[in-house]
Amino acid sequence: EEIRIKPWGTGLPPNTPIRRATDQEGLCLVGIDPQLVRISVGVFWWEGGGQPKASPPVWTPCSRPLLLPGPQEVPCNERRCLASLMFPRQLCSAPEGPRAKEELLPLARDFLRLYYGSMKRAESQAHTQRLQEVEQQIAETGTYQLLEAELIFGAKHAWRNAARCMGRIQWNKLQVFDARDCTSAQEMFTSVCTHINYATNRGNLRSAITIFPQRTAGRGDFRIWNQQLIRYAGYKQHDGSILGDPATIELTEVCAQYGWRPPFGRFDVLPLLLQAPDEDPELFPLPPELVLEVPIRHPTLKCFEEMGLRWYALPAVSNLLLEIGGLEFPAAPFSGWYVGCEIGMRDFCDAQRYNVLQDLAERMELDTRTTLSLWKDKAAVEMNVAVLHSFQVAKVTIVDHHAAGESFMKHLENEQRMRGGCPSDWVWLVPPISGSLSPVFHQELVNYQLSPCFRYQTDPWKTYIPKGTTVTRKKTFREIANAVKISAKLMGHVMARRVKATILYASETGKSRAYALNLQQLFKSTFAPQVLCMDEYDVVSLEHETLVLVVTSTFGNGDPPENGEVLLQRGQDGTLRTLPRKAPYSPTFTMATTTLCGLMRSSYKMRFNSISQSDSFKGYVYLRVLSDPLPGLSCRFSVFGLGSRAYPHFCAFAHAVDTRLEELGGERILPMGEGDELCGQEEAFRTWARSVFKAACETFCVESLPEAAATEVFSTRCSWKRHRHRLSVHHNPLDLLAGRASAGGGQSLYPPLHSRSTILVQLQTGDHPELRYQPGDHLGIFPANSPELVEDLLERIEDPPPPGETVTVETLEAGMHANWKVENPRLPPCTLRQALSFFLDITTPPSPQLLQLLATLAEDPREKETLQRLSKDALLYEEWKWFRCPTLLEVLEEFPSVPLPASLALTQLPLLQPRYYSISSAPGAHPGQVHLTVAVLNYHSQNGKGPLHYGVCSTWAPNFQLPQDPSAPCILVGPGTGIAPFRSFWQQRLHEIETEGLPSSEMTLVFGCRSSLHDQIYEEEIQEAQQKGALSRVLTGFSRDPDYPKTYVQDLLRMSLSGYVFEALCRRQGHMYVCGDVTMATGVLQTVQQILAKEGKMALAEAGDLISELRDKNRYHEDIFGLTFRTQEVASRIRSQSFTSHRRSLLMGP
Repeated sequence: EEIRIKPWGTGLPPNTPIRRATDQEGLCLVGIDPQLVRISVGVFWWEGGGQPKASPPVWTPCSRPLLLPGPQEVPCNERRCLASLMFPRQLCSAPEGPRAKEELLPLARDFLRLYYGSMKRAESQAHTQRLQEVEQQIAETGTYQLLEAELIFGAKHAWRNAARCMGRIQWNKLQVFDARDCTSAQEMFTSVCTHINYATNRGNLRSAITIFPQRTAGRGDFRIWNQQLIRYAGYKQHDGSILGDPATIELTEVCAQYGWRPPFGRFDVLPLLLQAPDEDPELFPLPPELVLEVPIRHPTLKCFEEMGLRWYALPAVSNLLLEIGGLEFPAAPFSGWYVGCEIGMRDFCDAQRYNVLQDLAERMELDTRTTLSLWKDKAAVEMNVAVLHSFQVAKVTIVDHHAAGESFMKHLENEQRMRGGCPSDWVWLVPPISGSLSPVFHQELVNYQLSPCFRYQTDPWKTYIPKGTTVTRKKTFREIANAVKISAKLMGHVMARRVKATILYASETGKSRAYALNLQQLFKSTFAPQVLCMDEYDVVSLEHETLVLVVTSTFGNGDPPENGEVLLQRGQDGTLRTLPRKAPYSPTFTMATTTLCGLMRSSYKMRFNSISQSDSFKGYVYLRVLSDPLPGLSCRFSVFGLGSRAYPHFCAFAHAVDTRLEELGGERILPMGEGDELCGQEEAFRTWARSVFKAACETFCVESLPEAAATEVFSTRCSWKRHRHRLSVHHNPLDLLAGRASAGGGQSLYPPLHSRSTILVQLQTGDHPELRYQPGDHLGIFPANSPELVEDLLERIEDPPPPGETVTVETLEAGMHANWKVENPRLPPCTLRQALSFFLDITTPPSPQLLQLLATLAEDPREKETLQRLSKDALLYEEWKWFRCPTLLEVLEEFPSVPLPASLALTQLPLLQPRYYSISSAPGAHPGQVHLTVAVLNYHSQNGKGPLHYGVCSTWAPNFQLPQDPSAPCILVGPGTGIAPFRSFWQQRLHEIETEGLPSSEMTLVFGCRSSLHDQIYEEEIQEAQQKGALSRVLTGFSRDPDYPKTYVQDLLRMSLSGYVFEALCRRQGHMYVCGDVTMATGVLQTVQQILAKEGKMALAEAGDLISELRDKNRYHEDIFGLTFRTQEVASRIRSQSFTSHRRSLLMGP
């Protein structure tokens, strides 16, 4: 039969016959270059000498064919096999200096092709530009420097390509420490100690590699003379016997020559011999607290205790050379964890190692006189049982050889599928115990060498010539002790400098950004943090991150903030392939180009279609992932979500980010934190920040004072001090842009004596290009504070500048000489009145930090104590804020002994945020104007007995616009002021009918209000629009009218439009728009889901999936208000839920 392959990257046609197999030789496939083909072979077998039977071949092309960067020499040839050699010449690196330019350049090109290809950016602009940089560096210097991301990628792939390693399934979890800035042996020792401390992790071992500077022309190498970072000494006795480990006799003698005083024990940890370029090696004993050892005990045999065996927990190979893109790193210690038989069989039982087998068998009273008793096998099994048992009792990571074999088989399967091959050395991968009981024993494997890779090196003492004299002065004990002391002290600081933390935020109002900056200040003391907005962050970078912290809000009914949803516009810079997602009713998969938020969006959208309003995620629908996902993450992460329990999907987007990072392989170091803006958000964030800082320090073995650091960062006293802030006169007054949008009038939409007020505001735009809009858009308005409130507050300022004088705030820099300067001003130079009127928020209740700051200024001891309690007791603060809802002026009136310095007000008060309103006009119908429908909200705090407050509230939905196809049916649902954007819809359709001759539109309006006599705003306009064909049908429900049954918009949909809703949405590509408060929107969503399930004869879950698809296609639109004071019942209910949740979180912790 013919074996056929499907060639890849060649000019050969498919199914080209490569080799004919006969029934004598069976299936044989040779001479196939794994770089060129992805093999897919039909399976043949024989039954009883008859004709061969065949299964049909299944062609499975490799998505990422294995790349061989040039010809690689292997030990074997056509006449002989040298696969069992320990150190074949071809796997050893000769110390001949760096490669020549001609040899280095093609290897660098291959590596960059592999690197950018892994991100689906091969041949992109970024790839081309980077290749040009490398070529220029090689031409000018003879070498080049890897970027940090390239170094991490190369180190991980060197482990992935290590043919002799069984544990490679964890290759992408490798922690890479970049020590290329190292300059001395002392710094090397500090980095090595850091590595051991991190990797040991109190017994919960973690894979890690530390990479020292690369081999460079004209300079010696950085070398670690030890074969492993931790290893026991071996001493040759006068009688020829050996005490300790025979494998280290030579190194032990070398250490003694360089000043080590051996204790002559059986398990003495060797010191490190570290060598900087062109220097003699230096001796560094390891601090005992760094070396975790495990005493070997058996669960039932007491004789093991008598033998006094023990072994070190961390296997850390330190004599291999790391090769990445032609660059060589002679010092790159690498550590993982043990397979039990490595210790039990090789280290203890091998004749050339500790050789305890005979002694153990005799203690077990086995018959050692004949091999027929299998005493060796019995003793070896018990030794392995003892090793596994001892490590488990000591809670130290270890894996048995059966589990290791199964994990390798899984890795082999993954690699064959993912990249078409997996270099594997059968001799090394088959465990030294159990033989054919291991699945690896029966697996045919192919061994070849890929780059990046690890290579063996000659022991340095065999070729090194000491500088100056052949005798090296022995170091005194004091010198060695001092070196250890200094290194131990610096270890945590060096670790901190190397661990980078990426803090990502997504925010609508800026609060997430502020929290992210606070988190950065906290982590600065120990880590190297950077803060990035999600729309600036390339999700591909996640693969190379070490620590990722996410602070994000949730916008509207579970959507991401706007700056978290911007798609990457890469152009020629390449396309980012993310996880494919499948539409619920489509067999095809689509690929997306997206930022982090885009990557999360497809995950969380499925969560929000459940009938249940609970915050749980029981209905979470996981995405189906193809066989070519993003590479698994190796980073640690934690997420903090900001939200409001006024919305049914509390912190939904943050939960999606948290879940997605875990799905992609990240390790969560702390459960997700939640901050409710209705109750205790500030305190929740502080608690989470302290906890995640402590968890990060423990994860990366960094010594710090997290409580002290957190207290300092979250203390407002450090951000403002009276003697460090002053006002200075600015000679240029604030340049106001007058007349950009002037008020053209206001019209009340309710009768004069009505208890509530809704007005139509008309703004003249003057046809400015910046104010062009489409029906359904929103207008952001920066409100001005009440002049009366500003005037009263100005009277409380203790040091106001002269009226009308333009000022700015200067800060005194720390130092020997006084130096006042303006640091990152939040406000432009302006008068104090302008700042309080247009820029600063003086109506929102002061935060706990501001109260803490005011407490330091209080002159009355009782007021000071009360303010301190409010600033520290989260529950007390929340009750006070909710009951009084005080403005800044009311707080100052409650605590009259508190002065208010002008510099404090200008630097510590929050900034005013814009309010967004639905535009209720169409540009064609009202050129040069913008109409807003505004509900004038006012309320009394303190259970209706406090001062009168005013509020505005709205959110912003960027996709709330009419469909491009005017014939598409539209269903508009909006009770009360939710009708505002729909006014622009029917005006636009009416303008198109009258001016462009378009046919009547199919637009159904579902409106709800309280009373038929007083609350039908725009009633005459609606009737006119219906008569002229802009509205095809109008349904109105009244909730508090004695002449009509209580009816809500949900009831109208269910009773009068059930069949039409299904017809429009499922069969006619229609659109549905919902505008109003969150409670109504949730009820409408549930009603629509029930309608689709009933009319479409589907399950509720299927109806939810269908709504998710409509949302993804922008055919189900929501413009949702948050918490309003429209009813005391709603406000109190949500507040009660939020307060109960906050109390529970404070008791249970994050």
